[in-house]
Amino acid sequence: MTKEKSKIQEYVEAIILAILIAFFIRTFVIQAFKIPSGSMKPTLLIGDHILVNNFIYGVKVPYLRSTILPFREPKRGDIVVFIYPEDRSKDFIKRVVGVAGDTLEIRNKKIFLNGLPYDDKHGVYVDDFIIPGAIQPRDNFAPVTVPKESLFVMGDNRDQSYDSRFWGFVEQKDVMGKAMVIYWSWNREAFGVRWSRLGKILR
Repeated sequence: MTKEKSKIQEYVEAIILAILIAFFIRTFVIQAFKIPSGSMKPTLLIGDHILVNNFIYGVKVPYLRSTILPFREPKRGDIVVFIYPEDRSKDFIKRVVGVAGDTLEIRNKKIFLNGLPYDDKHGVYVDDFIIPGAIQPRDNFAPVTVPKESLFVMGDNRDQSYDSRFWGFVEQKDVMGKAMVIYWSWNREAFGVRWSRLGKILR
């Protein structure tokens, strides 16, 4: 009976340890996400599964979101996963276009950063129609300055992304990590694996 108890105890302890290690890795080191929308096309496609580095911007206290061991701050061009400001039960993924202190403006789909044309090498536009700023901010956006400890983010699929142009800034404390690599990609329309995308480093 004692041997049986000790074996059961060993199994229970091993399971608990495995759960704790998995929780630690998921919370502080690396986390998996699935892309549900086309807002980051062509960089990320619907059905891409990615790994996100939760460690790169520092160690955050779960739930409190305060950083206790900062390493570096998000920079322009980083693809970041963050808590969606309008619904904190959801995670969003976008690219950082502006950091604290930057002034951004959009004129007829052209981005201006601190008064100069922005080198928008990741942005893709799928239509030629220009929407006036008085109707919505997709193509024309009045100058705004990014507040302290905040980010201005946009989807690479500029014409089909719901991002900072519509709902404002992302607080840095809500950034969960930086997207690193595609580890799996499933094309649900063709019902097949996108083999060429596996292992793609995200930039």
